[in-house]
Amino acid sequence: MPNLLDIRRRIRSVKNTQQLTKAMKTVAAAKLRRAQERVFSARPYAGQLRNVLGNLTVRIENIAHPLLEIRPEERILLVIVTADRGLCGAFNSNIMRVAQSFMREHSSQALSLAMVGRKGRDFFRRRGFPIRSEFVNIFSRLDYGHAKDISEAIVRAYSNAEVDAAYVVYNEFKSVIQQRVVVEKLLPLSRSELRETEPQRDYIFEQPPQEIFNRLLPRYVEIQIYRALLESAASEHGARMASMDTASRNAGEMIDMLTLNMNRIRQAAITREIIEVVSGAGAS
Repeated sequence: MPNLLDIRRRIRSVKNTQQLTKAMKTVAAAKLRRAQERVFSARPYAGQLRNVLGNLTVRIENIAHPLLEIRPEERILLVIVTADRGLCGAFNSNIMRVAQSFMREHSSQALSLAMVGRKGRDFFRRRGFPIRSEFVNIFSRLDYGHAKDISEAIVRAYSNAEVDAAYVVYNEFKSVIQQRVVVEKLLPLSRSELRETEPQRDYIFEQPPQEIFNRLLPRYVEIQIYRALLESAASEHGARMASMDTASRNAGEMIDMLTLNMNRIRQAAITREIIEVVSGAGAS
């Protein structure tokens, strides 16, 4: 049975851990507010850019672009967006589970990975999966330039016919306590889906519509990547905040349990000493 000194040391250790988890929760909450603002600002921009592309697609009769070329999906590039750090609950494991399920479903095709985030990179590297490119340690200073670098690598691989399709797996931010792992197809872009975009507006073009379309299409891929990164960053902070809140409450419960156990041991020791004193007095 542990003595009082061991229990006091354990209580002090758990209290120190609880202070750390509370501090991490506070930091995650502050970062989450900023990340939420960036997500909510990016969503309308991505939607409006899609509307513009849809209107252009309707007005261009013989639309042509390398990113619209549809080929049999024999070589697939899977972009997996994870976090650079842990201590965020099941955030990373959920993404990797969905990614592995996707890889099993497409096991007959040649799969290559583009890893965003150190946790996913380390996970799949240890298991010997082919990693085409990696982008790590970007979420502490995330900006549009990171999305542009990632999208340029994807567009270049698709335009050079090195891959036949590109998908992205990431955590979509729903709320502080809810994130949803989604798999979205990045390339090739679907003409039919773009044409279904509404409402249709009558634009006045300063440049030829085809020229505008050629410039906006790669930008659209960049925006989709940027939005996925922002969604993932916000989801990570939300998951970490919830995880640290749970850890703080568990630490509090453990402190209560250890304190109760310590009091019982101390009470038993006092009772034993009283009995010894009474027994000694009775014997004399």
